[in-house]
Amino acid sequence: MPDAAPPVHLRPVATLADRALLPGDPGRALALAQVVLGDDRRMFNHHRGLWGYTGTAADGAPLTIQSTGLGGPSAAIVLEELAALGVTRAIRVGTATALDGDLALGALVAATEALGADGASRALGAGARQALDPELAAALSAAGARGGPVLSHDLFYGPAAETPDGALARDLETAALAAVAARRGVRFGSVLAIVTDAAGARLDEDGVAHAGEAVGRAGAHALACG
Repeated sequence: MPDAAPPVHLRPVATLADRALLPGDPGRALALAQVVLGDDRRMFNHHRGLWGYTGTAADGAPLTIQSTGLGGPSAAIVLEELAALGVTRAIRVGTATALDGDLALGALVAATEALGADGASRALGAGARQALDPELAAALSAAGARGGPVLSHDLFYGPAAETPDGALARDLETAALAAVAARRGVRFGSVLAIVTDAAGARLDEDGVAHAGEAVGRAGAHALACG
């Protein structure tokens, strides 16, 4: 495994837990910190607008919530630096577009595999299919998420990547995060809320906020169990 570089983009101002939830949106990191962490929560990082927080979770153990920014390259940087600082378990808590027509708006998907149609995971040496931590995936399923493969690609706008058979949903970050996790020995899971269904309908802003809270709670539950 290559030596971990010292952090450049994260500048901790509080203690890091050895387990972390990874939302993309800094605003969602703040919202989750207010519902998942106790009153002892403190800002962990604010450098480059990548807001992060550490506090005590419902199981009584420390938990960090660190935003990764938008897209695989940004997410890969953040997890690389968290791993260098001591994170050993991490769960992406994000949003996705449904590829399976049976997934309703607001449904949760627990990734069992990351299917890489993105540049970041391939640049990191990952194959087309990466298995995610089975215990975390099982704990996420127990929290109400449907398990299955998730496709990651690079473009939010523009031509969609070809959909492999069996893929439930697509996002921008899961495959890149899985690739970093594999390189750094971090146990990794991903739980995604469907905010756009297979027909193109999208949740309103309140619905997206509620979905973001739901994946955060599911992720915290999985880290407590696994």
